[in-house]
Amino acid sequence: MTIERKFIEDSIIKAEISKYLQEALSKAGFSDIEIQKTPMLTRITVWVTNPGRVIGRAGETINELTRKINEKFKIENPQISVAEVANPMLEPRLVAKYIANALERGANARSLLHSVLEDVINNGAMGAEIIATGKLAAKGAKSRQIKVRQGYIPKAGDVVKLVKEARLAAYPKYGAIGVVVRIVKPGTVFPQSSKKAGHVHEKIIAGSGIAAASTTTEAPSEAQPQQQVQPAQDSEARQNK
Repeated sequence: MTIERKFIEDSIIKAEISKYLQEALSKAGFSDIEIQKTPMLTRITVWVTNPGRVIGRAGETINELTRKINEKFKIENPQISVAEVANPMLEPRLVAKYIANALERGANARSLLHSVLEDVINNGAMGAEIIATGKLAAKGAKSRQIKVRQGYIPKAGDVVKLVKEARLAAYPKYGAIGVVVRIVKPGTVFPQSSKKAGHVHEKIIAGSGIAAASTTTEAPSEAQPQQQVQPAQDSEARQNK
């Protein structure tokens, strides 16, 4: 029971550190975080679009951030590493933040979601899904949902863990809007069972196309039985004569 409690406490601390760094590094373009705890230290890696803003002059900012994490969360010897985001259009949190800011400026939700989805796919994503829920029209309109999706996005099983997801909220004048972004990054390797499922889906689509084609091509063959009856009718006519 002690081990389970320790595991839960560590998970809660990691979640609190993640939330704290998301707020503290929002202006630096915070995207993602990874926390690895070892007996000697706690290694914290953050991905941002502007690493220089996190490090600061002569490391002042990152040292101050390390000190605050040490004091606030009682973590001994925290080590913070900063990594630059390679492609912002493949980072769900950055994409969701861009959409939220655009919605707050009054952008058309449907056009915005389709445009961003196209950009994500063009940047190499294997699949992407964007959902906006809330008051997407003018003041007084009912809440509704707009969902756009392209590519492969698993919805169940352990493979869901391979999908990167971010959730943010936009606050335009006419009401709150929830934004969900899911992205399967380029090079993501799915288990063999998942790949087989994908292939089956492709075969089903291809099979339906073949079936439709065969139906079209087999349509003239339906008249063949009638053509085979004709000689029998001709022979009967000759016998009557």
